[in-house]
Amino acid sequence: MAHQDDEADPGRHSTTTTEQGPFCVARCTCGWRGPARRARSQARTDAKNHTGE
Repeated sequence: MAHQDDEADPGRHSTTTTEQGPFCVARCTCGWRGPARRARSQARTDAKNHTGE
């Protein structure tokens, strides 16, 4: 059986935001993590800037 990575496309960045108490953090499948933000919109902007979209 061939080896299969957890990521569907290893060269593609896939970001998410997660809640940590009163803060929201953007994270990427490449290991990048944005700063903790109180504003969800700012965490989403951090993620968007990371992926270049």
